[in-house]
Amino acid sequence: MAVNEAEAKGFNPGLIVLLVVGGLLLTFLVGNYILYTYAQKNLPPKKKKPVSKKKMKREKLKQGVAPPGE
Repeated sequence: MAVNEAEAKGFNPGLIVLLVVGGLLLTFLVGNYILYTYAQKNLPPKKKKPVSKKKMKREKLKQGVAPPGE
């Protein structure tokens, strides 16, 4: 008889809050994943910053290749 009385009252309020918060979190994560995959497919890749001539010389010297003109 005690079980029937609990069911008549309705859900536990703590359970309702947990389900709502869990549902919102799940929706947020799924939405982020969908936006991320869409952006990977449709948006152009970021342009890299141009490398300065000084840095290029330094890199070539590290590799042991003499830069042109020297």
